[in-house]
Amino acid sequence: MALSDKIAGAGLVRRILSSLVLAPPVLAAVYYGTPWFELMLVLAAAEMAREWTRLCDDGRTMPAAWVIAAGTIVAIGLASRVGMAEAALAVAASAVATFLLVLPRGRAIATWLAAGAPVVAMPCLAFIWLRLDTEQGREICFWLLAAVWATDIGAYAVGRTVGGPKLWPQVSPKKTWSGLIGGVIAAGIVGYATSWLLGNDRAIALIVVGFVVAVVSQGGDLAESAVKRRFGVKDAGTLIPGHGGLLDRVDGLIAAAPALAIAMWLFGGDAFPWR
Repeated sequence: MALSDKIAGAGLVRRILSSLVLAPPVLAAVYYGTPWFELMLVLAAAEMAREWTRLCDDGRTMPAAWVIAAGTIVAIGLASRVGMAEAALAVAASAVATFLLVLPRGRAIATWLAAGAPVVAMPCLAFIWLRLDTEQGREICFWLLAAVWATDIGAYAVGRTVGGPKLWPQVSPKKTWSGLIGGVIAAGIVGYATSWLLGNDRAIALIVVGFVVAVVSQGGDLAESAVKRRFGVKDAGTLIPGHGGLLDRVDGLIAAAPALAIAMWLFGGDAFPWR
């Protein structure tokens, strides 16, 4: 076996193992709901805020991370108890506060750090809406997590095995079109399995939505890679041995969760394809 094959295999094992470590507490929080679900999001938001500041500014302006984390935590509380409009205002306020805090160091870095407010908060608020404000929120969140995890593992496994043309070599030289296709197929399989487990006749709809979520998830992965390349950083953090930080592990969810929430809202919430 070639050295590159051994490295690729080790990388796949690390991805699977990290998923197995992260999955149980996340799935338990989704299953039991309030207050454990919100607590999980609070802890995740605090770590993502810290990592975003580390990524964009090498951790030199850590008070920015505190502002982003505090704004997101307030937004999570407002979203679960009051409403999404109030939560959105809290996120906007934290973005403005972060910008003004960092502005003496320059407009560019202030803008990048302020962008961390919606980056951290949007997936948290999307999960709040999906889990707490829809009749089948638990099943929807389980499906979303499974689809994104399957996309990540499928894209890595197929991309490393098949190879071929690069997806966006200037940003992520290792990602391939074959990997994207593998991730899309994996998410589609999760959609079919979900339909079978729920005992409904919406398999085609769930497969198609799985395809879309996979593409959006890979877009989130590429977006984070672009930010890391912009700042010359390999990993956003060191929380997960062998796989970087939390942002590196949930970059697909950061894009996919808001996209799914918006799509379900546009299509009438519970009328989208779980009934």
